[in-house]
Amino acid sequence: MTHTADIPRDHERPALPVHLRTALHLIELGLPVLPLREGKVPFGNCRTCKDSACGARPHMKAAGPCECPAPCHGWGAATTDPDILTSPAWARAWRQAAGVAYHPGGGALTVVDLDDTDAVAWARETLPATKTVTTTRGEHWIYLGTMTSHNGVRPGVDIKSAWSYARWLGPGTGRMALLPDAVRAFAVKEPATVRPASGAVVVTAPPGEAVCRHRSPAYLERGIAMGEQRIKEASEAIHRTVYRTFLAVLSAHGWCGCLTENHIGRLFTAAQTKGESLRHCEIAWTNARAKLGM
Repeated sequence: MTHTADIPRDHERPALPVHLRTALHLIELGLPVLPLREGKVPFGNCRTCKDSACGARPHMKAAGPCECPAPCHGWGAATTDPDILTSPAWARAWRQAAGVAYHPGGGALTVVDLDDTDAVAWARETLPATKTVTTTRGEHWIYLGTMTSHNGVRPGVDIKSAWSYARWLGPGTGRMALLPDAVRAFAVKEPATVRPASGAVVVTAPPGEAVCRHRSPAYLERGIAMGEQRIKEASEAIHRTVYRTFLAVLSAHGWCGCLTENHIGRLFTAAQTKGESLRHCEIAWTNARAKLGM
């Protein structure tokens, strides 16, 4: 028999660190998050990962989730997995955290970081209105869509999207708009620009590669079937399995233009059967394309 006195009262249960509570709320919105220490920077790598000895190279624009159980590799540690966020390996970081960051590209977003009043004035004259968050010295303008990140695209303006992180400073005001060409133009010389998740499902062939490089239609069909099976058989780490499966399919079959909405829909359906949302599928697909430079 359980006595009332043996049941922990709410006020006796350990309270979650405030920044961890914020992080858990953000992952419900589909934003991959990580803790920030004083100075608005991620926590340093653990001894195993120091100087990228583990092989991870976030400074070389590596994509995908960090393999380390600790919050290592800057934006690469950002996750939407509540079990990772609340794990013992992350507990010390949350106790010492001075803020929360999120990976915009992993949430199919781009942040135009306006660092001063001149930059804000330029944005108001040049860019379409969107969701706006006030910062210490300027504003974050947040658009729906992903692209490569760039610092110093003009005085006081940075672009934070894929392979980057941005501080969470609140929900902001206004209605989010689609990422405009005026912002994408800052990456015009970059071949690996990522298109918005909602409008970039089918992979088209690069110029000059109209000839299918598959050995036979059965080769593509087998690849899709294997991807479906891999997702369906996953018993844990579903987010990671879906991302890696998408990455494998795109790596083998995504360059000649033979992937159709039907093929990709089958993979998305398999992922959604395992509990993934359509938004998470689109984010994983976008990140996989970014990894391969599509």
